[in-house]
Formats: sequence, structure tokens, C-alpha cells
Amino acid sequence: MKLLVVGSGGREHAIAKKLLESKSVEKVFVAPGNSGMLADGLELVNINISEHSSLIAFAQKEEIAWTFVGPDDALAAGLVDDFEAAGLLAFGPRKNAAELEWSKDFAKSIMTKYGVPTAGYETFSDFEAAKAYIEAKGAPIVVKADGLALGKGVVVAETVEEAVAAAHDMLLDNKFGDSGARVVIEEFLTGEEFSLFAFVNGEDFYLMPTAQDHKRAFDNDKGPNTGGMGAYAPVPHLPASAVARSVAEIIRPILKGMVAEGRPYLGVLYAGLILTADGPKVIEFNARFGDPETQIILPRLTSDFAAGITDLLAGKVPTFTWLERGVTLGVVVASEGYPLNYEKGVRLPAKTSGEIETYYAGAALNAKQELVSNGGRVYMLVTTQETVSQAQKVIYQQLEQQNTTGMFYRTDIGNKANK
Repeated sequence: MKLLVVGSGGREHAIAKKLLESKSVEKVFVAPGNSGMLADGLELVNINISEHSSLIAFAQKEEIAWTFVGPDDALAAGLVDDFEAAGLLAFGPRKNAAELEWSKDFAKSIMTKYGVPTAGYETFSDFEAAKAYIEAKGAPIVVKADGLALGKGVVVAETVEEAVAAAHDMLLDNKFGDSGARVVIEEFLTGEEFSLFAFVNGEDFYLMPTAQDHKRAFDNDKGPNTGGMGAYAPVPHLPASAVARSVAEIIRPILKGMVAEGRPYLGVLYAGLILTADGPKVIEFNARFGDPETQIILPRLTSDFAAGITDLLAGKVPTFTWLERGVTLGVVVASEGYPLNYEKGVRLPAKTSGEIETYYAGAALNAKQELVSNGGRVYMLVTTQETVSQAQKVIYQQLEQQNTTGMFYRTDIGNKANK
């Protein structure tokens, strides 16, 4: 069968590459993809994720068996709904289920309604009211744009002044456009963060290995929030009891609640969690695979990926099996200046092979047909080794040999596992 993956980043590279490994898959198209994917035998389709009618026409023309929708904004725009209306299969939540991600206020309200543990919060569209709330609560405190903001709409404010400035940026200066027309202001939670992913169909779900993302731009969790600078899976020091409690108190009730609300969930659900002194609590939900977690979770999948998704779409019980040994770790290389202003056009090192895999995100071919940087996060190196320390050694030795002039990366991905 032929499959289509919608999106262009490292997440979509990992999804498409894994699908192509399946025995039943003849071809994987990626729309629009990026030029770094070509080396893995993927076929690029020059259609933007917002061009729903063109994507549908392509899927019909090529007789695509089903489409995997990667990005949050495509899901929020109802791409799955449009594919279904055209009689096509698409893997991902419909728009009303994806609201778990595209409206933080909705996510908070449904968590409150169904007793899912999360930080205390209030939602504001008026700056003065938001400012008064911040001043009453004090810092540290978290200010979030209600809508999608490319992973950058969250400010963990250490001071009241910083929180007020963030609310001002969003509500008055329109920093995130309509996404910041409302803000969710919530209590700051302390504890260790981890990611829990599941393949979902209604109330049925199939857990993936735990993962830990590194959101801040610089070492020791300093600098602005990014889309993610690296990750590893599984999280070896996370107690099994914490996962079991997360399933019982978070995953099951939120999926049951979504069905009760007439918004049954189909796709990948991401729960960004924090293990507090009171147990696990939700920081956020994403209605899709995370980036960069996808690049370190899917290499651990030992069953047929395409067969699993095909079964889910058919309402059958899928088989998903995972590598039980070792750890998979990946480090993102980003353009200097990311997540703010950055240069493009930096020539990229040769693609790695063997025990290190390269996944491309912001990559393009220049006039000389050389692979160059074309985005904030450019590529990610991933390896699977017996321990976190061994994986770090393999990746960082490789990065030291590469010419990363004009780019940067964190040197402490996975360090929390070594403490």
C-alpha cells in the first residue's frame, strides 16, 4: 500500500521512515516534507499542510491507503475531518478532539470536569484582570497563550514582573496573534517532567515508552522555551508506580471524558506530565506525536508500525511491541539564535549511518544541490545504547567531529537520568 504523511519536520521524518520499513508499504509520500528526507527513500510532495483540497486530491489520485497527520496546526484546522468528508482514512484526531491541544482553556476545563490532576489556573482575555491575578498569586507562575504558538507560547515566570510582561505581550502586544487573545495563568508545579504517549481509539489505548524532553534552549534548562532540544526514552529512573498512577488518574479519565463529551479521540495522545509530591499532574496535552520525542520513541518500536495503525483505523486490536533493553537518546542541532531570529543556508554535515541516525527538520537543497539549514531546529542525531551515558558519549563524540558553525546544541541531554 501507499501512505501519505502530512508535515515537514523531524517528527514526520521519523514517522515516514518507520512506516517505510513495514512489509506492506510500497511507498511513503511526505507533504511537503524536507529535502533531508530524500536520503531515506521518502518521496516529497510539494503541497502545503494548509492546502486541504490539494492534499485530498493527491491522496485520491495516488490511491493512498491512509494518511498520517503530523502537525498540531493541521489537526486544529480540521484536516482529518476534511479527509473523512471526502471518504478518505486519516490517522489523527478530528478538530473537536484536537481541541485538547489547540485550546489550553478547553483542556483545563475538561480536566477539571473529569477530575484529572493539573495545576490550579484561571483564564483571562483582559490584561488588567490578568495582572491583578498574577500580583495576588505571586511568582513563580506560568503564563500560557491559549492557542497554538509553535511550542513557544509558554512563559515560566520567575518574577511577578516577568509574568506581567508575558501577559502584556500576549494580550496587548498581540505577540502570538489570535493564539494569545486569551491566556491561561496557572500555578507553578515542582517535580520531574516526563512525557507519556499512547496510540488511542476511543477509550482504548496502547502506551509507548516514557520519554523526557528538554524544552529550554540552553544547558541546565536555561534560556527561552523551544520546541524541544533533545530527548531520551525510556526514563530509567521514573518509578513504574508513577506510570501506573498516570494511566489510572489521567489517561483513562481524559479519554472517557472525551467520549462522554461527544469528542471521541483517535490518534496519538501526548500527556506532558510532572511528578509532584502529590503524584503526577498534567502540564499539557498534545493531540499528536511530540517533536523531538517521536525521533527517539519510534526507533524503539519492534512491531510493524503501518500494520498497527491500519488495525487502529479499522477498529481492531493492534499489536505494538517495544525494545525492552537500553535507551534511545537524541540531540537537536539548531540554528544560532533559535527560537528567535536565525540565519538560514548553513551547509549541513553529511548524513550519519550505522549506530547513529539523522532526522532532518529544517533542511533544504541550495542551488548547488547541497543540503543546507532552512529552519530553527535543523537536524537531530539519535542512537540506541545500553545506558544513557553510553548514548551521550556516542552522540556527543559525533557532534564534536561535525562542523556545526552557525548552529548550536545542548550538551546535557539525558543528564537528569545520571543523577
